[in-house]
Amino acid sequence: MKILQAAADTSTISYYSDKIKDMILDYAPSVLMGFVILFIGLWVIKFVVKILGKGIDRYDVDESLKSFLMSLVGAILKILLFLVVLQQFGVETTSFIAIIGAAGLAVGLALQGTLANFAGGVLLLLFKPYKVGDLVDSQGVLGSIKEIQIFNTIMLTPENKTVIMPNGAVMNNHIINYSADGKIRVDTTVGIGYNEDMKKAKEALLQMVKNDSRVLSDPAPTVAVAELGDSSVNLVVRPWCDPAVYWDVYFDTVENAKNALDAAGIEIPFPQTDIHLISDKTK
Repeated sequence: MKILQAAADTSTISYYSDKIKDMILDYAPSVLMGFVILFIGLWVIKFVVKILGKGIDRYDVDESLKSFLMSLVGAILKILLFLVVLQQFGVETTSFIAIIGAAGLAVGLALQGTLANFAGGVLLLLFKPYKVGDLVDSQGVLGSIKEIQIFNTIMLTPENKTVIMPNGAVMNNHIINYSADGKIRVDTTVGIGYNEDMKKAKEALLQMVKNDSRVLSDPAPTVAVAELGDSSVNLVVRPWCDPAVYWDVYFDTVENAKNALDAAGIEIPFPQTDIHLISDKTK
């Protein structure tokens, strides 16, 4: 009896051993070929991304856009390679792709805002409504662009506050770029009395802005009468400067305008109230 049991066990082991050998012989070439495709594919992808980077360098492309494009192309090629390797291993990729599509749809619905910011970042990098260092007014915030990321734009305000703006919201609203032309106009208003020499005041203010080395000669600065106010003749002083020094020129222009008018003997009026006392002589 024991001899028969031992023979049966030997026969079972031999059966499964043969099955394993057959499976190895059947699947080993596919598995081996799958790993070969994987290693060669990764090398090819690395080579293609490198060539893409060199091709982009031939054009005037922003460094952020270059990095983004290279990463995107690399990710897409790796996903395709992964599907090819799975197919080589004998996995039915049709159903696998359907699962990925369904999962992608679910994730997309859950991350609508993030995807909108991603799309906004791509559009910002492609169309370049502003670049790093530009003085921009967007979303009711004025400041210099510090960094353009895929999902957000980082802005630094004149108060040195860091503002993080979602790219989706930025692209769906107005953008005022004060630096796009490379120069910006500084507008200030100065009032003088009605009895003052208007020509003399304009000459003093014009000479004042021309003495500032930061003020551009082209376009030339202007001083003109803007309004006949209730108690003053209002003059606008409009020098042009580099956007990087806008606030410095603005504040200095206001201060220097006061000093220039004082030096020229021009009065700057201020609100005054005259009180007349009427005495009752009948008492």
